[in-house]
Amino acid sequence: MKRVLTAVVLIPVVLAIVFWAPLWLFALVVAAIIILALHEYLAIVEAAGIKPFRWLVYVVSVFPIFLLLLSIVMAHLPPHSRYYWAVSVYRTWWQIALLSPAIFGIPLIFRNDMGRGLGSVAASILGIVYIGVSLSLLIPLRADDTRSVLVIFILFSVWAGDIAAYYVGRSLGRHKLAPVVSPNKSWEGAIASVLASVGIAVLVLHFRHVLDEWFSYPGMFREDTFPPVWPLSLAHALVLGVLTNVAAQFGDLFESALKRGANVKDSGTLLPGHGGMLDRIDALLFAIPIVAVYTSLV
Repeated sequence: MKRVLTAVVLIPVVLAIVFWAPLWLFALVVAAIIILALHEYLAIVEAAGIKPFRWLVYVVSVFPIFLLLLSIVMAHLPPHSRYYWAVSVYRTWWQIALLSPAIFGIPLIFRNDMGRGLGSVAASILGIVYIGVSLSLLIPLRADDTRSVLVIFILFSVWAGDIAAYYVGRSLGRHKLAPVVSPNKSWEGAIASVLASVGIAVLVLHFRHVLDEWFSYPGMFREDTFPPVWPLSLAHALVLGVLTNVAAQFGDLFESALKRGANVKDSGTLLPGHGGMLDRIDALLFAIPIVAVYTSLV
């Protein structure tokens, strides 16, 4: 019951932010979720006996979003230029990726305790890529009026798959999917999850023009030279639905593997019935990059 009540409260709030919040507020919410999820991730890392560069991970993970917010709020950017600044999040992440060995290698040199130094650097960089990069990709997607519906696509696809896997797995699940990592997950639930996600993917992209009309927030700007909604054929919708769901399920299992390796049951207690923030968004962390990469290639 707690799980259902939490979802009933959170889903309308999330959708309201996605559809109607100005870009700066949307980016600020994403940054807050990144910080909360990183807090839980770093606790798992420490439970595994590794000492990450905690504050440096926080700063680097939200730095591209900070630059975007600074450009919007302080520079008073006109609406038509905010999309191009949002896309600059990609470029900033590439620069951080190139500098990451130095960003975390130099502080390691000045540590008194060199034990598990490689693990400290690796876990810190993984946290940035796993959580910071993945969630921040939602910002340029949301800012692009031709692809903003993909944010809804990701959310609905993952939510539908999660619901189908949970209820079908509980009632019909007989064959274990990954017994070592997550004993409660079954192949029956996984298959139902794929089917539900594909069905939702087709529906969302079929009604994408209707959903696109829901996006209305202060400073929104539509470029007349672009189509109103980014086009996607039925074949691509089916493929993307499958890829998104499979990635989401592996994202769930990956977080379970991290927790099991650290002997942790839940990442936190922030969301009643769901555990922590990381427990709630673990599937999204693998699904978001898949959608962003796939839709940039087709």
